[in-house]
Amino acid sequence: MATPETEPLIEAAAGAFRERDARGVVRFAPAWWDLDDAGRREAFAAACVNRAIEAALDPDGLSSTARAVLARLRR
Repeated sequence: MATPETEPLIEAAAGAFRERDARGVVRFAPAWWDLDDAGRREAFAAACVNRAIEAALDPDGLSSTARAVLARLRR
């Protein structure tokens, strides 16, 4: 269960935004490395919920992750 110390890390790791390096390679969320195994599992579960909500609200049923992948494939 998230603590006041881990909650911001879990939220950051569960978010859809990912930085890219100079070559455009997607990088892990830095918060991921600061979480223990239980925190990473909680972040994963939160990310699954977030993507399901995004897809439910999207007219095409796509999450932000799906849209980002499709955009990169179309380039």
